[in-house]
Amino acid sequence: MFFYLSKFLSFLAMPLTVILLLLIGGAVFIRRTWGKKLLWAGIVLLLFFTNPFLSNLALLAWEPELKSFEEIETHEIGIVLTGVTNLSKTAYDRTFFNKGADRITHALQLYRMGKIKKILITGGQGLNPSNPQTEAEILKRFLIMTGMPESDILIEDQSKNTRENALFTKEFLEENGIATDQEFLLITSAFHMYRAKGCFDKVGLKTETFPVDYYSHDVKYDIPALLFPDPFSLEYWTKLFKEWIGIIVYKMTGYI
Repeated sequence: MFFYLSKFLSFLAMPLTVILLLLIGGAVFIRRTWGKKLLWAGIVLLLFFTNPFLSNLALLAWEPELKSFEEIETHEIGIVLTGVTNLSKTAYDRTFFNKGADRITHALQLYRMGKIKKILITGGQGLNPSNPQTEAEILKRFLIMTGMPESDILIEDQSKNTRENALFTKEFLEENGIATDQEFLLITSAFHMYRAKGCFDKVGLKTETFPVDYYSHDVKYDIPALLFPDPFSLEYWTKLFKEWIGIIVYKMTGYI
């Protein structure tokens, strides 16, 4: 119920949903003064949310600062949150990555540099899975293919959301006799780090953050960035809205 409520609220508050409602309302009631206002409001919001300069500023303000590999202290375990593969495409001899591949590739870099001694991957299939494999299993297979020893790869493959990532990770550590009072390195997308960190703090796991998978980029002042509408900008705003709503719901339920 919690999952579906969160998804429904996210749908209602998405920029595209609001824009469509305004445009449709304006078109239906175009003969009325307030109908024309609705139409213009929809057009203005569409221009706002498709502006790449504005969407990048919002991302820059939200995402935490980049951390260099050198400033990271050595940790026994790096915890990687899933959500980086295309589970809709089933294959057993390869891994299909989505945008968030930085989560696992940067974790592998940290491992090769000796910054973490083991990688713990947390994440299952989500709701309504179409792939018999869990994402943790798929990523484990990817790491083994890169030459990483299986003994250094730990997986928790039952969690379906960020709250469960934290809760089930703690249970996994306790069941396997791994000290939970140590500091872990938490690796996930920059835009998702605030909620992830909050969930792990809530269950009592101390973490240092290592944000990856940035959507923001260096500020550009050229004509395309300032004036040309960009459909990806609307997608970035959608991700931000979903994350903000997720944080609100998590705070209301006491998850963070």
